[in-house]
Amino acid sequence: MMDRPSDGRLALLLLLGHMITALEVPLDPKLLEGLPQPPTITHQSPKEYIVDPRENIVIHCEAKGKPHPSFSWTRNGTHFDIDKDPKVTMKPHSGTLVIDISGGEKADAYEAVYQCTAHNQLGSALSNRIIIRQSRSPLWSKEKFSPIVAQEGQSLVLHCRPPAGLPPPIVFWMDNNFQRLPQSRRVSQGLNGDLYFSNVLLEDSRSNYICYARFPHTQTIQQKQPIAVHVIDLDSLNDTMADYFNDTDLFSDKPVDERAPVFLVPSGSLSSQMVLRGEVLELECIADGLPTPAVSWTKLSGEIPGRRASLMNFNKTLRISDVSEADAGEYRCAAGNRLGSVHHTITVSVRAAPYWISAPRNLVLAPLETGVITCRARGHPKPHIRWSMNGLPIEDAPKDPSRKVEDDSIIFSEVQTGSSAVYQCNASNQHGYLLANAFVNVLAEPPRVLTAPNKVYQVIENRPALLECLFFGSPVPAVTWFKDSRSGMLEGDPYVFHKNGTLEIHVSQAVNGGKYTCVARNNLGISENHVYLEVKEPTRILRPPEYRVVQRNRDVLFECKVKHDPSLIPSTSWLKDGGELPDDDRFRAHLDSLTIRGVTESDAGTYTCVTNTSLDQDSASARLTVVGQPDAPTDLELTDPGARSVQLTWTPGHEHNSATKKFLIQYEDGLHQSGVWLNLTEVPGTKTTAHLKLSPYAHYSFRVLALNGVGYSRPSIPSRQYRTNPAAPDENPSEVKGHGTEHNNLVITWKPLTGLQANGPGLQYTVLWRQQGVEKDWTSVSVANVSKFVVSGTPTFVPYEVMVRAQNAYGPGPEPAAVIGHSGEDFPSAAPGMVAVVVLNSTLAEVHWEHVPARSVRGRLQGYKVHYRRERSLHRHNSHHGEQRSESFGPNRTRGKLPDLHPFSVYSLHVTAFNSRGEGPASATQRYETPEGVPGVPSFFRVSASDLDSLTLEWAPPHERNGRLTGYTLRYQTVNSSHDVGLLDEMDLLSNQSSVTLHNLHHSTRYKFYFSAKTQQGSGPALTEEAVTILHRAPAMRPAFGNVSSSVSEDGALISWEYWGPEKHLYVEYIIDNSDEDWHTEKVNGSQFHVLKGLKEGLSYKVRVVAGGREDERSRRRSEELLVTLPAMVSPQVDIATQGWFIGLMSAIALLILILLIVCFIKRNKGGKYPVKEKEDAHGDPEIQPMKEDDITFGEYSEEDRKPLRVSRTPSSGTVPRDGSEDSLVEYADSGDTQFNEDGSFIGQYSGRSGPPSPVINSLV
Repeated sequence: MMDRPSDGRLALLLLLGHMITALEVPLDPKLLEGLPQPPTITHQSPKEYIVDPRENIVIHCEAKGKPHPSFSWTRNGTHFDIDKDPKVTMKPHSGTLVIDISGGEKADAYEAVYQCTAHNQLGSALSNRIIIRQSRSPLWSKEKFSPIVAQEGQSLVLHCRPPAGLPPPIVFWMDNNFQRLPQSRRVSQGLNGDLYFSNVLLEDSRSNYICYARFPHTQTIQQKQPIAVHVIDLDSLNDTMADYFNDTDLFSDKPVDERAPVFLVPSGSLSSQMVLRGEVLELECIADGLPTPAVSWTKLSGEIPGRRASLMNFNKTLRISDVSEADAGEYRCAAGNRLGSVHHTITVSVRAAPYWISAPRNLVLAPLETGVITCRARGHPKPHIRWSMNGLPIEDAPKDPSRKVEDDSIIFSEVQTGSSAVYQCNASNQHGYLLANAFVNVLAEPPRVLTAPNKVYQVIENRPALLECLFFGSPVPAVTWFKDSRSGMLEGDPYVFHKNGTLEIHVSQAVNGGKYTCVARNNLGISENHVYLEVKEPTRILRPPEYRVVQRNRDVLFECKVKHDPSLIPSTSWLKDGGELPDDDRFRAHLDSLTIRGVTESDAGTYTCVTNTSLDQDSASARLTVVGQPDAPTDLELTDPGARSVQLTWTPGHEHNSATKKFLIQYEDGLHQSGVWLNLTEVPGTKTTAHLKLSPYAHYSFRVLALNGVGYSRPSIPSRQYRTNPAAPDENPSEVKGHGTEHNNLVITWKPLTGLQANGPGLQYTVLWRQQGVEKDWTSVSVANVSKFVVSGTPTFVPYEVMVRAQNAYGPGPEPAAVIGHSGEDFPSAAPGMVAVVVLNSTLAEVHWEHVPARSVRGRLQGYKVHYRRERSLHRHNSHHGEQRSESFGPNRTRGKLPDLHPFSVYSLHVTAFNSRGEGPASATQRYETPEGVPGVPSFFRVSASDLDSLTLEWAPPHERNGRLTGYTLRYQTVNSSHDVGLLDEMDLLSNQSSVTLHNLHHSTRYKFYFSAKTQQGSGPALTEEAVTILHRAPAMRPAFGNVSSSVSEDGALISWEYWGPEKHLYVEYIIDNSDEDWHTEKVNGSQFHVLKGLKEGLSYKVRVVAGGREDERSRRRSEELLVTLPAMVSPQVDIATQGWFIGLMSAIALLILILLIVCFIKRNKGGKYPVKEKEDAHGDPEIQPMKEDDITFGEYSEEDRKPLRVSRTPSSGTVPRDGSEDSLVEYADSGDTQFNEDGSFIGQYSGRSGPPSPVINSLV
């Protein structure tokens, strides 16, 4: 049975890659071990094989088969016995020949046509006929060239004519410094290597035009002898003719005029060219002419192929790659200059060497099966098909009744075991040939599934799934598919079954996932395999990057939000213009975004987000446009000068991707305002010229700024200075006004002219005025360098006509227009009358008055003002005095309303009239009362106690009672966890109540309360509160504080306590006992004691410890109050050391001791002994004995503790000092009054110390 190719998309997934037969061989190694296979050529040298004569010749021939094939060669059609030539060897297990020419043998001795045969017991396969030729790079023939003299403007051709090589050389022109000669539309190299000049110039003179030929196979370069060219004009030709007469061709002595084009290549008007299909077509037209002609190409019989065609060599060469039959036809090249044109038509014919339509393919058949080997090829002319079997022409091969040859096919029917062979198809015409091997292998094998077992296929949803079931068997097995439980064979939609066993699902869905089983059967057995399909969600970019327009040096962010299958791991990368991102730290690519910091113009482009998984990818692109401020305009030029105008032109700067909207022209007046640039005019961004209108008497410099969507450019470089001549003023001062600042003056003001408006030097102002309707003549005065003039002695508030005229040294300005002004106003002299107040409600009153007489206004009436003030509240608890307020009303009003009054209050008011000078006298004061209103919110409202069925509520009256309180209204209702509310209960409470207890409530229930105060006018706004009755009565709460105690020392009162509460913020509060002042508070820093300092002696203080915030009164916890009394100042005790009698006694004792010392000294000098020393040594001085631990005791604090503590101490050296002064120092070392002088000596006095004990000792108590 014959295997035919599938029409599906799985052609590349079949068993042998490029083969589509289900039983193609070779198979995997395990299968190959037991299957015979005829030979197959796997690698061979090219048909045209050019070898390097310096290297060994290697002719490849590799083949496979079972058993492994042996190899033989023919040379020029006869058997090549390689054993007879010691230089020729064949590689082991290969047919590749190696010809060793390293010993000096010439490669051309082995030039021939070689063909390899691979054969085993099943047949023979042939290679192509391989033509071996040696590469050649012959030398140039020695030539001597005379210098070429050319007249300027003539055409010239320098011939190269390189030696013929194998393969042909590559030609190029250089000088003797190996620098390529410059080529252009005028000078170019032709396809034949010649150098063509359409016309020569003097600069073409050169002595070293050298043609080089590079032979690519041997990598050698051959050089032609240099050619010298001298280009001369007609004047120089006569001077040089004698020098070159004997050696040079002489040109005409007429000058070379401009001429129409003439083709140098090709000649004539028609030519033809043949090219083979698949090769490169090159058509060339090079023209002579002056000026240099331009060349163009057209195809008369169709279009020149756009993608495969290119113009080269300055449009002189048309190159078409991969030529097809459609490229045949007529091509016309045209060369033209301003004097004319010339045409040439090239007829191109396309021939074709044979090429495959259907190459023969290997055929594996079971006994008694039928099959066909087909060999179809095309070419021009049509190729001839010849068949061979095992290398022999088919007509000479052994006869086989199962084989029948019909033109390009061999039909096999009911083949028998032993009919295996290799068949060769040769398709040839005059341009070449094709040779292909195809074997017929007759096998009898049970089915084998070759796809790996339990293979998992993953596919993206809505994409095709291809499940392989690669198999082998002879006869060809039939393949069926099952899914999951194998309840039934798969068939119909959505499944497609390919002949190679592959199962295709066109559009995969989640329901298609699961376990699939393929079963292969033939008459010799059965085989099956399991595979699995997983359908994944597609990867999609949900939020792609968007087009961005960003200014330079700004940051830009591109987003790329991706959705993917949870089981797949995505990776996101970013591209710029299809390539990698620049290696720059400014580019920060994240999982779902790209940030570019400080963008520059080079960052502009297209950015693409590419998200990949192992199965699919998605991408999205966005363009980044970087814009910036435009560059400054340049090349400012002034033209068309006039007395009061000039033309300004400029060149725009770079726009930086944002179109210029307009140009701003500024000027500097170097005469009046040097260094100050002012705006003159604007012009649209499409113009680069402006006609500027100027003022006289100015020194102008101009600059231009460009504006685009980003902003203004830097200013251009200023233009040259342009000066205008002076003239009389063109205008008068503006904003002329007349008004009074006093009741008897008129102040005339105006806006002065600028230096540019003055039009000339000597600017002055003529001020003119007259009383309107009274005076006929104008009064005038001339002033300079001022902008106002004061006219004194005017009547109060009368109209004046006012004018101001400019003049300079060149004349006055135009006639000014008169302006009406008024002299100064005075305060109104009368107060509004008949003032009355109507109270509309508790917060609004209306005031009425009569107009003041017009003559009393003494100016222009601006309106009326009502001044009012809250004097007091009618409630005895609130006597607040309000600040003065006022309301203004227009001059035509005789009434006005006073809003936002306080209810239940007494107000006073008066009314005044006012003009621009100020207010007149006040009307008589009117008093009125506002009625009661609704009260404000209560001061506070809270739940103070909660029980099982009751809640206690507390409150305080409102700060703003706005009347006499008549009581309170309490409304309440239950609220559950879903915020549903119950029925609303209401109760009225008396005005003197401040608490109430609600009984018979539900336990463990939340209640919401609404509490408001009321007067006779109604209830005010309500406060709300929520509370919950308790579920069970909790045991008595343990007090938060315990063991609060105090002790007094010289540093202050030490307060200590124990605290078991949760609050972290603790405070100590104290107040003088029986005083009305506020409690003083000091914060405790995390300890359980605190020292109160700065308390006054002799006073008693109440002290308590507080936990919780000072803001929330309800959450605070306090200890019991402690009474701490500080003792009064104790009078100093009488120190015996300061008494007179004690001092006298001590002085007498000191005198006696001195006398005794003198006597002892005298006696000692006489040699006698003094027994005092022995006694002292024997008994010791009790005053200097070391202190025992029992000498110091600490007991309860008492007045005795205030006395000085006498302690004898042993010096740190361990010795007892003998000097009595040391005793004094030790005895009074603890005295608080002890002092030392500058050298450290003791200067304290013998005195005790009274006062409180040390805090350290007190703390131990």
